[in-house]
Amino acid sequence: AHLSDLHVRPFGRPANRVVETNMMAERALRRVATLDPAPDAIVVTGDLTECGLEEEYAELNRLLSRPLPCPVYVVPGNHDRRDRFRGALAHLPGVTTDPDFVQYAVDIGPLRLIMLDSVVSGAGHGELCPSRPAFLDRALAEAAGRPVVIGLHHPPVMTGIAAMDVIPLRAPEALLSRVAAHG
Repeated sequence: AHLSDLHVRPFGRPANRVVETNMMAERALRRVATLDPAPDAIVVTGDLTECGLEEEYAELNRLLSRPLPCPVYVVPGNHDRRDRFRGALAHLPGVTTDPDFVQYAVDIGPLRLIMLDSVVSGAGHGELCPSRPAFLDRALAEAAGRPVVIGLHHPPVMTGIAAMDVIPLRAPEALLSRVAAHG
């Protein structure tokens, strides 16, 4: 199950003073918990919080503490703060595997899931600095021809959604060429 842009806020505070994102995130997690058949994983690709506040991560952890039928894999988005994200979500698989970024690979049955950190601290857009494509190369090589899903926050292509198309993954060729080479 794929979720994104939960934008969790401190308890009782709506996002942008109008949107009750916590209620919507809770509904989404409740629904995922009842899927039949149950998913093999829950993948959340960024903007887990609205402002990256400690109180928001505490609320997110409360929401994630519900019984879920499978592991939860996360990667940050431009609204998250990587240092707080890593500290608050260190109990989730892979979050602290890399010393600098939140990026990791896990095998889920025959599938390889690669979670790729595309966040540029303090910016809305995403980028892959030289160490992130190097990680991706290693993770793809370890896939050994198996199917791969790559989770990241910033779209590497134009989506047609105006708000997303102003903050894409810049220089997406570093990602797209590797995906093409992997097949």
